[in-house]
Order: sequence, then structure tokens, then C-alpha cells
Amino acid sequence: MALGYVRPARPEDAGEIARIQLATWRVAYRRILPRHVLDNLDEAWLARRWSAAVQEPPSGAHRVLVAVEQAEQSYLVGFAASGPADAEALAPGEPAEVLGPDVAAVTDLLVEPRWGRRGHGSRLLAATVDLWRADGFTRALAWAFDGDAATRKFLTSTGWEPDGAARALDVEDMLVPQVRLHVAVPADADPADATPAEATLPDLTPGASPPATPGD
Repeated sequence: MALGYVRPARPEDAGEIARIQLATWRVAYRRILPRHVLDNLDEAWLARRWSAAVQEPPSGAHRVLVAVEQAEQSYLVGFAASGPADAEALAPGEPAEVLGPDVAAVTDLLVEPRWGRRGHGSRLLAATVDLWRADGFTRALAWAFDGDAATRKFLTSTGWEPDGAARALDVEDMLVPQVRLHVAVPADADPADATPAEATLPDLTPGASPPATPGD
């Protein structure tokens, strides 16, 4: 029987995280971003960035988590990165004061498409929320491409809502619209809404990329 769980990312995971990011973007964003941009992404460069994010995070509240599917072998199948909301979370013209110290931001939430619909995205998000709660965050933000219906559907199904903010990213002279979603971080976990036990972190000790298709 397969078992899914979430754990903190380790330095040796950086290469797999980069591979998952690249593979997922090329599927999830193939109709959203220019093809040559996706084709020219450098997996080794991404791996170096993730290695730095795991080993040298800007603060203790910047975290990278990975989802693992364990059957006869263990497979890294997805990851999530988050931290305190910074300027990248702002809408155009929005004052920095709207982002208090109690606001977190998701920068990545991806599950490789072939491992979708197995609960990995939900476990990653649940574990991330648990960490936000422990760190004292009361609200969280995430940007999603307007054309990425899968991410928006996943987040809204778990209680996230659009907050009215929008922007357009300039990608190789192509403007790609995004919408921002937000959610309140509950002060206490509700046992009735808990995800399966595999979502818990066994040993608790991300980046300007947008969230991509969770696949759950």
C-alpha cells in the first residue's frame, strides 16, 4: 500500500525539486507562458536556487517542504515553499504597510502531474498551514495565473478566496495576468478538518516563482 507524507526538504533534494518544478511548469503552463521560455529553463540553475533556499533561508520562517510517496520505493513527488510575505506579494501600487509581520505567502506549491489526485497537494498545504500557525501568522497570500484554473480551484476548495488584487507579469514582452488569493490562518487546528496522519511532519527543523498546479 502506498503511503504519502510530508517532510522538510533536505539539501540533497534540490535536484529533484528542480526536476519537479521544470516538469510541472512545462505541463501546467504550456498554454499560459511562451513555449520558448519553458523550453529554455535551466534545471541546473533551478537546482542551485533550491539548494540555497533549503540551506540558507532568509529566516527561520522561510520553509521548503517536500511530499513523498512511499510504496516499495520512495519518490519525491511535490513541494511547497513559503515564508513571510514580502514585496513580491504586493499588488501594483499597493503600500507595503498592508503586509504586516503576521502575513505569510506561498511562493510555490507543485505536485508532479503523474502523481496528482493522490492527496499530496492537500498534505503539503496542511503541513504549511501548521507551520504558519506555529510561527504566529494569521493570514496568507498566494498569486496564481488567471489562466491556471487548476491552482485556483484547488486553493478555493480549501477555503482560499480572491482578495480583489490583480497584476500582470511581463514574460518576454508578453503580459500574463495573475490574481491573488488569501486565507485566514486558524488559531487552532480543527480535528474535524484534519488531513490524514501522513500529513504530519516527523522532524521539523522557496524564489519569485508563482504557485503551479497542485494536481490534487
